[in-house]
Amino acid sequence: MTTLVFGHKSPDTDSTGSPILWAWYLNEIKGVEAEPVLLGEPNTEAAFMLTRWMLDKPEIISDVADDQPCVVVDTNNPAELPANINGADVREIIDHHKLVGGLETRGPIDITIRPLACTATIMIDKIGNDYSKMPDDMKGAALTCILSDTLEFRSPTTTDHDREVAEKLAADLGISIPDYAAEMFAAKSDVSAFSDAELIRMDSKEYEVSGTKFRVSVLETTAPATVLDRKDSLMASMADVAKEDGVDQVLLFVVDILNEEATLLVPNDLVKTVAKKSFGADASGDTVVLPGVMSRKKQIIPNLAV
Repeated sequence: MTTLVFGHKSPDTDSTGSPILWAWYLNEIKGVEAEPVLLGEPNTEAAFMLTRWMLDKPEIISDVADDQPCVVVDTNNPAELPANINGADVREIIDHHKLVGGLETRGPIDITIRPLACTATIMIDKIGNDYSKMPDDMKGAALTCILSDTLEFRSPTTTDHDREVAEKLAADLGISIPDYAAEMFAAKSDVSAFSDAELIRMDSKEYEVSGTKFRVSVLETTAPATVLDRKDSLMASMADVAKEDGVDQVLLFVVDILNEEATLLVPNDLVKTVAKKSFGADASGDTVVLPGVMSRKKQIIPNLAV
């Protein structure tokens, strides 16, 4: 049976590119029949990556069957995975997030979780000497993932090793990192075709803090004004999204990649309290700027308080 390789729901660039990379490795190097799949529509930057490197868009699946062999990448959180993930046959996990717990497997499996900024960096390490066999499209996917997750090395999650791997990939491809990252971020910033609800869910994860359930959404952009110009309608949509998704509140952070800051939309007193207790920020209006905040994983989630 074909092994399915997938990342988390609301797939970003890493959760789109890393399954493609690892499926290539399993097929071409390990001789294991594998297929990359997605758990949702890829975001605009991930779509740019697919087009730029002429990669087929993986099939989007809604669930996995009992005993389906699979490899989970870029997450280990059951809430971000198919509903029947514990009925499937999970054979490997490759991730760079904190260990959440809750996954069950048929037996002992290979688990690689490392404190790096990107899953693709870990995969390049695991591929090892077989790196020489990687075609340009796989190198391009890996480079895109690393530059996305590190925000071109601006994110505090960036390690020296992420940078070294990205620079090697770029050199092998003959690509200028600043020029290519600018293309990526331009694609990520073009959100004009998306509804408010789609924007809120585009790059979001659910977290519970002291009994309060949040959908924590991040929009990374080089043109924050294009998003903030829609803040009234976005805040109006937050309540609907929260109700539909079964959470108490949506938190929406608009991350300004170039100025290295985030703007939190503040629709009510609960979010005003979150801003104060989590970031020491006093919100006098319907937005509050958080200087230096770039990473949901390292700066937002660990600090959330109500």
